Amino acid sequence: MQMNNIPFAATDWSTVERVEKSAQAGQAFWQTLQYGDLRVRKVEYTPGYVSDHWCRKGHVLLCLAGELHTELEDGRQFTLTPGMSYQVADNAEAHRSTAPRGATLFIVD
Repeated sequence: MQMNNIPFAATDWSTVERVEKSAQAGQAFWQTLQYGDLRVRKVEYTPGYVSDHWCRKGHVLLCLAGELHTELEDGRQFTLTPGMSYQVADNAEAHRSTAPRGATLFIVD
């Protein structure tokens, strides 16, 4: 990952617009900052959240609160709790997530 032309800035996430995104069940709310090709997000999944797609985008994801269940297309499953993270490259392993009890995440992609 190459990060260019991003000036230093502290972010008060309470001032970043919260946008609802599609889900198979539950709700997803994204707060997004975009720096060229780099996207930085705080994401909240409500209890009962189920993704509506297999994702092939690479991410560095940190679980801030709650519990995130992630399934890979090959059947492997992972559970993240606060303080845990995962990393995956673009087009490396398709994944989808659920948050039975809800989750708050910090994601860079």
